[in-house]
Amino acid sequence: MRFPAHVTVGMIGHQLRNLARGRRRYPFVLMLEPLYTCNLACVGCATERHTGALEDRLSLEACLRAVDDSGAPMVSLCGGEPTIYPELRELLDGIVQRRRHIYLCTNGLLLDTKVYGVIPPHKRLSINVHLDGMRATHDMVCARNGVFDKAIEMIREGKRLGYRVITNTTVFKDTEVEEVEELFRMLQDLGVDGMLLSPGYQYESVERDIFLTRSDTQSKFQKILGFSRNFRLQSSPMFLEFAAGMRDYRCSPWSTVTYTPRGWKGPCYLIGKQYFETFAEFWEGVDWDYWESRQDRLCQNCSMHSGFEASVVKELGKSPRDMVRMAAWNLLG
Repeated sequence: MRFPAHVTVGMIGHQLRNLARGRRRYPFVLMLEPLYTCNLACVGCATERHTGALEDRLSLEACLRAVDDSGAPMVSLCGGEPTIYPELRELLDGIVQRRRHIYLCTNGLLLDTKVYGVIPPHKRLSINVHLDGMRATHDMVCARNGVFDKAIEMIREGKRLGYRVITNTTVFKDTEVEEVEELFRMLQDLGVDGMLLSPGYQYESVERDIFLTRSDTQSKFQKILGFSRNFRLQSSPMFLEFAAGMRDYRCSPWSTVTYTPRGWKGPCYLIGKQYFETFAEFWEGVDWDYWESRQDRLCQNCSMHSGFEASVVKELGKSPRDMVRMAAWNLLG
């Protein structure tokens, strides 16, 4: 299976329970940012994500309350760099006790000292290492030499120690599609458990013009579709076709909710128009109809998986063919 059986069963069960309660909108994933502190200052990252003081981090209690309040079966720990979070082990233990699935999103630099040998492998924990290309490209994006080599070393070590290890790759304006294929071939040889791919989208102010327009995204993903079946991608085939301009969806901004040191971020993981103190204020305070429509100028170039993978799932019921494709993709992947 492309995803572990317990993850697939948990996600399907979550959807069925919400449908039985008549809920049209509900979180699939909680993006939990315990801190803004980071050990890198990547060129594709907004200033807030690499300047936060460690003492301004979320408390352990606040993090776990966000897990409870969102009800999402999947928790993506990001930031900042989550391996810097001093209470990381306690946070992971608390999330596991709540029977949630965890993606620990990391640049990999501290895995050997903060995770390996400290936090044991668990079926609910996936190490998600960010890699935006081969050595020269990735080190350029990270604005530091040696990051690629360290990440590859940590992927290899994680697999040796028995962790589930996946990767996350962002496609930027200057990304060569051939390099993406080369990267995936190398990662497949390393035995990674999956590869997530998403188009880069300028959601906040950064210093360099590296992001894709909608036409840029479609052009690159049309080429990516040509080799996508050769690799264990976590991005669904329907999402890849959407990114390539072959199908269209409304956005599902409510499917990926984000809790940060500033509060609940609205309307979505990518756009911080407002921050709310409580989940109830956030859920009632965002105009979901408006943001689903993608009419806002900030949404015009967005094809991010955080907004559209849930849309793929919602639309499956309208197409028996797509349902069969999705089942085969997961079962045979």
